[in-house]
Amino acid sequence: MIIRSVTARVLLLATLWSAVALVVISLVITALYRQSAERAFTDLLRAQLYNVINSVAIGDDNNLAGSPQLGDLRFSQPETGWYWIIEPLGTFASQPLSSSSLGASNIAVPTILKVPFNNRYERFYPTTDAYGNNVLVAETEVVLDGEGRAARFRVSGNLNVVADDIAAFTRSLYIALVIFGVCSLIVNGFAILFGLRPLDQARRALEKVRRGQAERLEGEFPREIRPLAVETNALIESNRRIVERARMQVGNLAHSLKTPIAVLLNESRLLDKGHSELVRSQAEAMQGQVQSYLNRARIAAQRESLLARTEVEPVLERLVRVMRRLNPEKSFALSVAPGGLALAMEQQDVEETIGNLLENAARHSQLAVTLTATPSEAPEGTDSVKTWIEIVVEDDGPGLEPDEIKEAMKRGRRLDESKPGTGLGLSIVREITSEYQGQIALSRGARGGLRARLLLPAVIRDAA
Repeated sequence: MIIRSVTARVLLLATLWSAVALVVISLVITALYRQSAERAFTDLLRAQLYNVINSVAIGDDNNLAGSPQLGDLRFSQPETGWYWIIEPLGTFASQPLSSSSLGASNIAVPTILKVPFNNRYERFYPTTDAYGNNVLVAETEVVLDGEGRAARFRVSGNLNVVADDIAAFTRSLYIALVIFGVCSLIVNGFAILFGLRPLDQARRALEKVRRGQAERLEGEFPREIRPLAVETNALIESNRRIVERARMQVGNLAHSLKTPIAVLLNESRLLDKGHSELVRSQAEAMQGQVQSYLNRARIAAQRESLLARTEVEPVLERLVRVMRRLNPEKSFALSVAPGGLALAMEQQDVEETIGNLLENAARHSQLAVTLTATPSEAPEGTDSVKTWIEIVVEDDGPGLEPDEIKEAMKRGRRLDESKPGTGLGLSIVREITSEYQGQIALSRGARGGLRARLLLPAVIRDAA
């Protein structure tokens, strides 16, 4: 899936980065806190161990004597995992001493090969007591007098204390980080939206140009976007000049050719009938071809112009009024829904296209002609991003057969010689429609007459 919104992309990247950063931070802080808690627990056991050593001596009866008071009730409560044990070593015959929490049980002692002493002649090892508690044991061996009598001192602490402490810290940390992350995302979201507002402003300004509501990008833009706005306005101005130049050149060419062709037509009347008809027909054909290619050049010059815009309803109403005035014996019905439709075409091209269809319908209809304009989906094979308008002209005349429809679309071909006309109307409509990348389709209508359906590009209402 491709995300086309810059705002969505920035928000997504910021969210992903924040999530990854918070996860990494939580793992690092948890690991550091675990190390600190385990080191503090080890230091506590070492301190307790030396408190026990300082509280024990050899009594007058040559036995171990002393009652260590470590200031922790867990050493006097049974099965807590907090114990101290003093055992005589070597030939020193004495009864061992232990805390009341240990009761009659004992803690296994690993060999020195398995757990050696460190340089301070201490060793720490985890084990499990008789009650199933996971404990950490701090152990050392101390010579108690000048006769070399020694004892092994051990103090254990329950590792669940460390685990519970780390778990409680981790929960608090995760809650704090989640709250911080959510607040950060909200703040970042507002900051990103605020920072990208100039882009949205530029989009809206360009949309106004596209709709024909403005001729240039207007507004105050920040330093980073101002060059884009300036270049866009320069491009619009250049496009306008190109369009105007093309129109002027087309007009000049049309005027320069109009007089020679008119002279040929006038002179053809002075010739004998055979030559006159030949010259006249060729001059008229030349006139039609010149007009056709001039129209193509003019349309091609402004087809992609941002300024090409024609409101549908006023133009169609004006064409229908003209048709009613020219054909008072026939009725013309107009329907434009919804209101406000606009074609991305020059008004002259709209009038020539729809005017030709209305003129053709009025010529062949019996009583009524209908004209409708509605929005439509994009025709197959065209740009689906554009919006389109469907214009239908239908009459109640005799209509055309499929073979006749193909023949009627040919330039200069007239199926009914009894009616006035040059036979160029439908071909002109087809050429103009094609130049605007639209479509035209002829068929038999519901009332038996000809139904001409046009699909023409509309002005884009909503910029993406």
